[in-house]
Amino acid sequence: MKKLAFAFSAVILSCFITCTNNAAHEGHMSEKAEKNLENTKAVIAMFPSGDFSKAGDYIAADGVDHSGPKGEIKGLDSLKAMFAQYSSMVTDVKNEVVKTLADDDYSMVWLKQSSTAKMDDPSMGMKAGQHTEMESIEVCKHGADGKITDHWTFMSMGDVMKMMPQMPKDTSGVK
Repeated sequence: MKKLAFAFSAVILSCFITCTNNAAHEGHMSEKAEKNLENTKAVIAMFPSGDFSKAGDYIAADGVDHSGPKGEIKGLDSLKAMFAQYSSMVTDVKNEVVKTLADDDYSMVWLKQSSTAKMDDPSMGMKAGQHTEMESIEVCKHGADGKITDHWTFMSMGDVMKMMPQMPKDTSGVK
């Protein structure tokens, strides 16, 4: 009976130690994952200022944005030009990071762009002077050095529809 009690106690103690160790590591990211997330946040932080001069510190020279307004944007110089174009169209951008996730290969940021952002140039289906408010999930793939190699943006259908020109009225009788 003592042997059985000892074995049972050993199993319980082993489970307790394992659970305690796992709880201590929950929520902890590797150094590479932390660097990936820092690089993603650094790029996001450039948009309110419109200064993209340090983009090459965080984005690979052959980086690709798979969510460009007219398809893929390839190469750091093309990405910086797209960023600058966006910044010239929208002013007073305020980004709020709602939630982040990262591992050694990817980082994901749930991002809210505040209603202070204003369209200066009519584009993306919005009028000049119109305030914008959007949410997106920004997904970045990172290379071995932590630089962003690929980027995707995922938006809610409601936010996408705000950017679309008004659909013409259907006159075909189909409802």
